[in-house]
Amino acid sequence: MPDALNHSTDAPEHAPQGLDEPATPVPTVRKRPKPGERRVQILQALASMLEQPGGERITTAALAARLDVSEAALYRHFASKAQMFEGLIEFIEQSVFSLINQIVEREQVASVGVGDQGPRQAAKVIAMLVQFAEKNPGMARVMVGDALVFENERLQQRMNQLFDKIEATLRQCLRDGALSSASATPTVDAQVRASVLMAFSGGRLQRFVRSGYKRLPSEHLDASLRLLLG
Repeated sequence: MPDALNHSTDAPEHAPQGLDEPATPVPTVRKRPKPGERRVQILQALASMLEQPGGERITTAALAARLDVSEAALYRHFASKAQMFEGLIEFIEQSVFSLINQIVEREQVASVGVGDQGPRQAAKVIAMLVQFAEKNPGMARVMVGDALVFENERLQQRMNQLFDKIEATLRQCLRDGALSSASATPTVDAQVRASVLMAFSGGRLQRFVRSGYKRLPSEHLDASLRLLLG
């Protein structure tokens, strides 16, 4: 995380001083953030605070103190704390679905004519999801809802929608694979497998958060996915 505030303490090259006069203190100059920069700093600080194990609710007073600004300064950029959490959820959505799109596009090219295309895509999507959470512990708390317990209910609903979209993507990947392997019930097979994969990844993320980030969600991941998709 970059420093929320930058300070300049450069003194003039030639600051004349009288023999008996005390040195004139050089005032600290606080640089004004560029447009949009303060919003990013607020979200970065919030994500960083969420990385602390313990699950304590983060207040706007604590967040303002972390940034060395007033609470009023926070509300100039976000109408409420719920909007701050929405900013984190938007980051998660954009990051995850950008990566999913890249996986699907790459696998469609790499797996032309290969019968395991669907399971390969699904495995890579789940691996990406748990690795994203592992690299962003604060975001993992948002993803599993731990950080949203005392916040606006619509935040949890929005997070649920994100996982529903991921499951729909998995169903599509797995259905295409089931069709190519001539499954008698491709739609049902895809639904069951996608549901199991989402339960697996959700459990891994929950364990990661509950353990204070000690039990990594990527633990034995490849072997686990082979077992689930074999």
